Amino acid sequence: MAGRLLTQREKADIMMKAIDLDDAGKKDEAMALFKTLPMPPFLAKVMKEKVGVNYLTTSKWNLAEAEAAFGQDWLNR
Repeated sequence: MAGRLLTQREKADIMMKAIDLDDAGKKDEAMALFKTLPMPPFLAKVMKEKVGVNYLTTSKWNLAEAEAAFGQDWLNR
C-alpha cells in the first residue's frame, strides 16, 4: 500500500507531532507517525536499490509520492 499524498500543511503538522512525541520519549510512536509522511521519490528509489523491495513493502513507509512519480507498479520494475 502506497499511502496517500499530503498537503504541505499536513506534512508540517505531522512532523511537529512526531517531534513532540520524540521529545516526550515516545520513540516508537514518533517513528510510526513519521512513516506516514510521504517518502521523497529519489529516496524511495535509493531505498529500493539498497535495501530492497521487500523492506519497502513491509516497512509501512508512505510511498505515495514515489508512486505518483514512477507509476503504480514501480516497485516491481
